[in-house]
Amino acid sequence: MASRPGGLAAALHEIAGRVPDRDALVWRGRTWSWAEQDDRAGRVAAVLAAHGVGPASEPATERWHSPHDHVALVLHNGNQYLEAMIGAARVRAASVNVNWRYTASEMVEVLDDCRASAIVYHASLAAEVGGAVERMAVAPRLLLHVDDGSGTPPLPGAIDYDGALAAADPRPVASDASGADRYVLYTGGTTGRPKGVLWRQDDFAASCLGVELEPEALAERAARPRRLRALATAPFMHGAAQWNALSTWLAGGTVLVPERTDRFDPDGVIDTWAAEEATSLQLVGDAFARPLVDALRRRDDVPPLRHLITGGTVLSAPVRRDLTTMIPGVTVVDVLGSSETGRQAVARAGDGIDPGAARFRPEAATVVVAEDRRRVLEPGSDEIGWLATAGRVPLGYLGDRDKTEATFPEIDGRRWAVSGDRARWHADGEIELLGREAVCINTGGEKVFAEEVEMALAHHPAVADCLVAGRPHPRFGSEIVAVVALRPGAEVTLDELRETARPHLAGYKMPRDLVVVDAVKRSPSGKPDYAWARDVATR
Repeated sequence: MASRPGGLAAALHEIAGRVPDRDALVWRGRTWSWAEQDDRAGRVAAVLAAHGVGPASEPATERWHSPHDHVALVLHNGNQYLEAMIGAARVRAASVNVNWRYTASEMVEVLDDCRASAIVYHASLAAEVGGAVERMAVAPRLLLHVDDGSGTPPLPGAIDYDGALAAADPRPVASDASGADRYVLYTGGTTGRPKGVLWRQDDFAASCLGVELEPEALAERAARPRRLRALATAPFMHGAAQWNALSTWLAGGTVLVPERTDRFDPDGVIDTWAAEEATSLQLVGDAFARPLVDALRRRDDVPPLRHLITGGTVLSAPVRRDLTTMIPGVTVVDVLGSSETGRQAVARAGDGIDPGAARFRPEAATVVVAEDRRRVLEPGSDEIGWLATAGRVPLGYLGDRDKTEATFPEIDGRRWAVSGDRARWHADGEIELLGREAVCINTGGEKVFAEEVEMALAHHPAVADCLVAGRPHPRFGSEIVAVVALRPGAEVTLDELRETARPHLAGYKMPRDLVVVDAVKRSPSGKPDYAWARDVATR
């Protein structure tokens, strides 16, 4: 007797069969039930299969190879993003997240790197997609044009998304789909070129979502009466938002999408949160949380919320304190992790951890490894090492053997994921996150992590947002420069910033110059643009 299909698509199909009438997704006043979501994912699968998109023509022979065709998603948030992801998985293709802010020349790097067989894009992004397609080494087999009201006509050869789905019959989950199929997530490229991280779906679900991909067990759990309505504010092209949406769906919950999807609109987010009675809200660090706090201050009534979840970058202490005092009944959960490691550690409001120090309680598989990546450090060690995770970690980077072996090394016979974050393991078991090695500043022979300085500067009430960068210095090699955006009407001097940071930083970590800007440049997902900060600091 043939085994039943497994993996993400099979689990979500099983859940839809148990809760067909429950809300799966709400966006712009429209609600899609679980039955509708399942039907539309099946229709996406049928359209892809009709154009020959599915398993790759050759099997994967190395862990940095993919056994799937790849479906590139150049989409803003909405029902199409998630149903295209799941539709691709149903035919044993793998979706690929593409930053919709990319220029055509940046976009084609990702499309060629993953050898995209199909591209699903929003109409308003057609110019960049079209420019990228013209430069691709191998043209995609399918372009699906999603009408977004912009009036932009389809690219040559593109098929209307809704029309194609309406004409298709839903396709079931492939009988040979399994948890060994890949989940692909491209990194943001904030500290280098984007890289496609290859996970087995089973390992991804366990390490990133905290569940085992057992379709029947998940469906049984999802069928229990519960109210889970999760509002994701970051773009689905960002891992934190994707993971939040998928974990909500694997629990049989409802994904809420804010009205505006081309930028973070704090007032619109609060409106959706209140109108749809969200139970959780997902943010990306201070870049999203500070404007949200400002918007909440302008409201007479703040809606209740169970959980506020932030990932991708650490919340500063003042912002975390504001959130916990302003939102009735909320628990703020700061999740530490990355595309390469999944969830590594957590800090919750009220658990005794000072978020200003970026200290977290590690997951069981999370450790700190030595500088040479050949041994695991002990708690209480004086050494600064690399944050690492063992066990259910990615297989590698798509098409890149050297980076696969560097980031996922073997230590004592086990494969580890070492993402590039520097950390110190304290004797009490807590891990202190110091920052990314790629943005570490060497000043006078001392290493200073940009994020550590940023967290200290965030204590000043005039600071709306900030990044820290190094600038060449004749004596010290590099000097530290604070690039700061101020709150409306606020002023601050370098001495005032240094005085605020003094209780949190050693003297050599203090900024030596201040550059005030109108706004700090970040990606749509809130990730910092350190190349921009270095340019501003050295002008």
